[in-house]
Amino acid sequence: MAVMAAVDRAAEVTHLQVCGCKGIRTCLICEKQRHGPPPWQISLQKKYQFLYCPDTGWAMGPEDSDFEGWAFPFPGVTLIKDFVTPEEEAEMVRLMDSDPWKLSQSGRRKQDYGPKVNFRKQKLKVAGFQGLPSFSQKVVHRMGLYPGLEDFQPVEQCNLDYSPERGSAIDPHLDDAWLWGERLVSLNLLSATVVSMSREAPGSLLLCSAPSTGPDAFDGSIVAPSRSVPCQEVEVAISVPCRSLLVLTGAARHQWTHAIHRRHIKARRVCATFRELSREFLPGGKQQELGRGLLQVALSFQGRPV
Repeated sequence: MAVMAAVDRAAEVTHLQVCGCKGIRTCLICEKQRHGPPPWQISLQKKYQFLYCPDTGWAMGPEDSDFEGWAFPFPGVTLIKDFVTPEEEAEMVRLMDSDPWKLSQSGRRKQDYGPKVNFRKQKLKVAGFQGLPSFSQKVVHRMGLYPGLEDFQPVEQCNLDYSPERGSAIDPHLDDAWLWGERLVSLNLLSATVVSMSREAPGSLLLCSAPSTGPDAFDGSIVAPSRSVPCQEVEVAISVPCRSLLVLTGAARHQWTHAIHRRHIKARRVCATFRELSREFLPGGKQQELGRGLLQVALSFQGRPV
């Protein structure tokens, strides 16, 4: 037991000394080696901060800010709290940790269960893909019990491991829409975090008086817009509790980028993100046969990380 514990500690120290950053991406490990972050990696915080309210589906101005009492609709976000139990969470992470983690960008580690994809060339390879992991079968079945996820069939699972010691983060990005479909579904494990949404579109966002969070929140009495903010200067923070499921669709999926800032990783966080196929790979699409084969493999739940 003592020998195994020493091996585990040595492995932990090793992965905290090595990073997988490339190009302009950095983490605390390589920043120390480079004696500080490069200038292009210092991202300025957006000027206007709003908080997503799951009770209303609106982005609300924070208390004691210039935008207190102001809000705008933020559709396409579903947050399901306590989607798994603490016992299920511990078992899932234990099984993830029994397989190797690969170093990734910006201080993350990852495990991929899915086809190897070249998104730039829009090509994929099925070889080596054996399906989603067995421990996800119960989780995927449970997803189908919730409104909006009844027909959700994931074909890919990506586990990401975030650590404050590595300065883990993920830059604002939109997920691919050639292969991946309408819904992005993420299970948040081990610690709470904040998903930061932003949009680089020109123009302004129109603000309304913030709706009530009471039972009569949508009684038709919302005041007409009378204030606006530049869209590019807005960031919406979605608080994601531990063991919750976050679903992004519509505008939240296709128009607003999502990110996790380093400052929002307070403890180890593991995220399992599930992706479905786009219409091109579903019945009636031009690559429906390939899609059918991918789904058959994925839902066998016999996979190991690729």
